[in-house]
Amino acid sequence: MENLLRPLIVVGGSVALTLVIGWATDLLLRKADARHHETPLWGLLRRGRIPYQLVLCAAMLRGSFDEAQLLEQHRVGIGQTLTLVLIGAAAWLVIRIAAAIVETSYSRYARAHRDPARVRRVRTQVTLIMRVVAAVVGVVAAATMLLTFPAFRAAGASLLASAGILGIVAGVAAQSTLSNMFAGLQIAFGDMVRIGDTVVVDGEWGTVEEITLTFLTVRTWDERRITMPVSYFTSKPFENWSRGTPQMTGIVFWHVDHAAPVDAMREKLRDILRECPAWDGRAYGLDVTDTTPNTMEVRALMTAKDADDIWTVRVTVREGMIRWLAAEHSYALPRVNTADAALPPNRTNGRVRDDISRDGVAASRGHEPPRGGA
Repeated sequence: MENLLRPLIVVGGSVALTLVIGWATDLLLRKADARHHETPLWGLLRRGRIPYQLVLCAAMLRGSFDEAQLLEQHRVGIGQTLTLVLIGAAAWLVIRIAAAIVETSYSRYARAHRDPARVRRVRTQVTLIMRVVAAVVGVVAAATMLLTFPAFRAAGASLLASAGILGIVAGVAAQSTLSNMFAGLQIAFGDMVRIGDTVVVDGEWGTVEEITLTFLTVRTWDERRITMPVSYFTSKPFENWSRGTPQMTGIVFWHVDHAAPVDAMREKLRDILRECPAWDGRAYGLDVTDTTPNTMEVRALMTAKDADDIWTVRVTVREGMIRWLAAEHSYALPRVNTADAALPPNRTNGRVRDDISRDGVAASRGHEPPRGGA
């Protein structure tokens, strides 16, 4: 009976004490979060309550297991398992605490600075820093778990001695992976591209949605996701429409007839832009930029505060101008000319009549009978 009650008391007591301590800690964090609205730190720390309770439970079970002398035949295996769980839970808790601290720092920075470009840059750096921290903590935790096994401790000296050779071999084998990792750090701290930037890569227009140490994801306007290695952005040119200020200038082209009312089109462009909320009011213009034998090319310029608004302004201007030309000046639209060709200015009416007279005389002579005939 004692062999049955002792494990129940030890395990049940450890779990109950863990739940009580976890509840008390969570209650204190809730009160601190309600008292300090200016910082989200206490609310973010509550995300670590599960690994926190797991650390407490594993630590208490590991400490009481040896003292209670439970399950002597499985003592080594159970103790090793509890140690591994304790190390893994501790690593998980450290990552949650680091994430809460970094997220709090970013929130304070975002509230203190109104420049969207700087905020996006810091957001990109914070994201990559957290990934690096998580990777380092994970590697340290895995190494610590391996060192708990006696066989690995005995082989530690030989492993350290061969670390240089293994590092060279791993570097050659994972050359592309390492280059992407260094490229990710270069992007994060070199301010080349940030989360939320509008970019054009390989002819595709989209917004940077995610940046990791090895790859970058671009969300296109039609909700597709383009994933590419971060080394692409350090080795090839690309367009970043959010670099500097997000303000942009848009262009719309029309091919119209030579008789199109260009001055009236300028006034109509002004009216269309005044009714478009996406136009920022900085500048606009309309000019004839090219001609062909059948049409002339008219270009309109307009401005907007960012890439999304410039798209809205362009389609609004294009549709409004075409609709107005079709309704008010249909002759200005491109068409196939089937009318009689106009005479050149140097061909006067008198000269034309003389040409016609000479042609008539020549034709009549062709039908005269030969002179001296019978």
